[in-house]
Amino acid sequence: MAYYVYIIESLQDGTLYKGFTENYIQRLEQHNLGLSMYTSSKTPWRLLYVEEFAVKRDALIKEKQLKRCNSNYLRWLATQPTNIIK
Repeated sequence: MAYYVYIIESLQDGTLYKGFTENYIQRLEQHNLGLSMYTSSKTPWRLLYVEEFAVKRDALIKEKQLKRCNSNYLRWLATQPTNIIK
């Protein structure tokens, strides 16, 4: 099973949201349907970055690291080879 860390961007105001999931396509749909309390007021969202991990713990560690990063770094990260949606 694969685990994913993702960054989505609000098309409304450019806000970035970082998360962890086992299915990033389904999770994006949930965000866009307003099913997440934090992101429901800033729809629509688009995927900016997705990184795949084989080990759940590694993905959770990466998510925690990303939550401490500034938006300039996160936007730069989206251009890197680790981004599987690039």
